[in-house]
Amino acid sequence: MSSIEQALTTPLHGWHSENSGRMVEFAGWSMPIQYSSIVDEHNFTRNAVGLFDVSHMGRLWFQGADVAAALDGLTTRRVAGVAAGKIRYSLLTNEGGGILDDVLVYHLENADGPFHMMVVNASNRDKIVQWLEARLDSSVRVDDRTQSTAMIAVQGPKANAQVAQLITLDPDTLGYYEGAAAKYGSTDIIVSRTGYTGEDGCELIVPADSAVEIWERLMELAKTAGGGACGLAARDTLRLEAAMPLYGHELSEQFNAGQTSLNFAINAKDREFVGKAPILAAKKDDSLRIRVGFELEGKRAARENVPVVVDGNVVGEVTSGTFGPTVQKSISMGYIDRKFSEPGTQVQFDIRGKIHQGVVVKMPFYKRNS
Repeated sequence: MSSIEQALTTPLHGWHSENSGRMVEFAGWSMPIQYSSIVDEHNFTRNAVGLFDVSHMGRLWFQGADVAAALDGLTTRRVAGVAAGKIRYSLLTNEGGGILDDVLVYHLENADGPFHMMVVNASNRDKIVQWLEARLDSSVRVDDRTQSTAMIAVQGPKANAQVAQLITLDPDTLGYYEGAAAKYGSTDIIVSRTGYTGEDGCELIVPADSAVEIWERLMELAKTAGGGACGLAARDTLRLEAAMPLYGHELSEQFNAGQTSLNFAINAKDREFVGKAPILAAKKDDSLRIRVGFELEGKRAARENVPVVVDGNVVGEVTSGTFGPTVQKSISMGYIDRKFSEPGTQVQFDIRGKIHQGVVVKMPFYKRNS
């Protein structure tokens, strides 16, 4: 049996298969990589509305006493004291500061009161559940609701206006990285002003048995706005233009969190968390490479594992790369020796034995108009 036949399926799998979704195995799930063309789907999101099934992402709820304090000692970004309605991008690291996952930590409220939940990467869900359960005391329980819910990302400049027509909350009333309980008809859902595309928009967490109905309603609205369904391939070009790291590429246990240039996600003052001391040491360690952005001359993309060269010496390595449909440039992220990390530094890329010219640039490559 092939890996795609053995893969888990989201509640929207049937819809994808029946609507020209090209299905691939990704992180143990059968997911649509594209429907039409990657560029068309990329442009749906930049110009109107892109609709993404992101139900493969892990969704974990926490139940018990003083969950915030318990999670605060496990995440690089502060959880304790964060107001209800806020969502924080954070890292989970091992004792040496290596990155176990990058996650979103939610502190929300519904009719039953305040609660915490976490969205984790699909490839890391089992690992993270086990890691959390081993470190949380018996007063806090992890409730994995990944397969009883679905998650839909609605992204683009017209996204929130379309979603507001379907649910009881206008996403524009939320601040960036805020969330709230809402309803679709009589169905309880969660809406968050978050995403992974560099665009405005929101993400909806809905019951699995309501997912197809909600998706189809969103599709109708997206099409009237000039958008449509998008697959994993467009999600990758969009996040790359926005310089958002991807686990397994820019982030892994082989990289210390202090190398990542994600300083906003590391709150070290007046608190302790797993991996803190090695992370602080890594931020000052000039022998460790750090994450930067690159632009290449021409349209040839420098992709994962391509060496970065200065004066004939390998000084770094690409972790992700593409030709950006919006910026119309060949862009990459990767890790480079610190003395070559300043924007404007000229570098070369050894792509299959042929040298290509490039430069270190400030990230992100694309930033939407506010």
